[in-house]
Amino acid sequence: MIQAIDRAARVLSSLQGARHLGITELAGILELPPSTVHGIVKSLQAHGLVAKEPGSQRYMLGPALLKLSNVYLDTLDVRARAMRWTRELARRTGLSTRLGAELFDEVIIIHHNRRPDGSQQMLETGITIPSHASALGKVLLAYHPSAADELLAKPLRSLTGDTVTDPATLRLQLASVAERALAMEEDEAVLGESSVAVPVADRSGTVIAAVSVVMPSSEWPPEAGVLNDLRETARNISRELGYSEWPPRVVPNDD
Repeated sequence: MIQAIDRAARVLSSLQGARHLGITELAGILELPPSTVHGIVKSLQAHGLVAKEPGSQRYMLGPALLKLSNVYLDTLDVRARAMRWTRELARRTGLSTRLGAELFDEVIIIHHNRRPDGSQQMLETGITIPSHASALGKVLLAYHPSAADELLAKPLRSLTGDTVTDPATLRLQLASVAERALAMEEDEAVLGESSVAVPVADRSGTVIAAVSVVMPSSEWPPEAGVLNDLRETARNISRELGYSEWPPRVVPNDD
């Protein structure tokens, strides 16, 4: 690992989630001398990856990251092939839809369709959710046992009072997800919001993404028709990627 790149990445990671931090705060988080952190931040600022908060000595993520993230999303074949199917899923169910991929211990939303009811809603593309608190994440963990083992060996944080953080309970959930090709979460990431997700596989049968519908918890559980539409969407996206069978199989040792 190249130390300078690792440190720069840790600075960016520390500023995620709309955090605005000063050099001293960043130095404390990274356990580095303030002079070292100042040099890293100034280099990142010169490339637009970090920006200084107007009128203060605090820093935040810079606009160049947005450009890079859009380039990344545009290169994803699964996203390009899924967009028309997730749009149709939102239309048929009246619910918002998410397409998610693995990002370390989180799932990143690589495409989002808002509910088609015309209400004001935040676009979620690019946000991340801890895998253990997300239906999308639970699908990806169930189909990648080694990633699940690595995650469950760590302490898991609770996002709400309903977030499942007990490793034994999560292992039972993941076994059920693998058996049913279906994951659910109720109020685990955000109170009042629940979701259900299914796997998307590429031509090799590897699960590379998951697709979900999101609904108010007051409307939980999802009706059978919603689940059927969700499964059909995942099946169609997988076919677009060259995988004719569905659901995909779990490979016990996926290293």
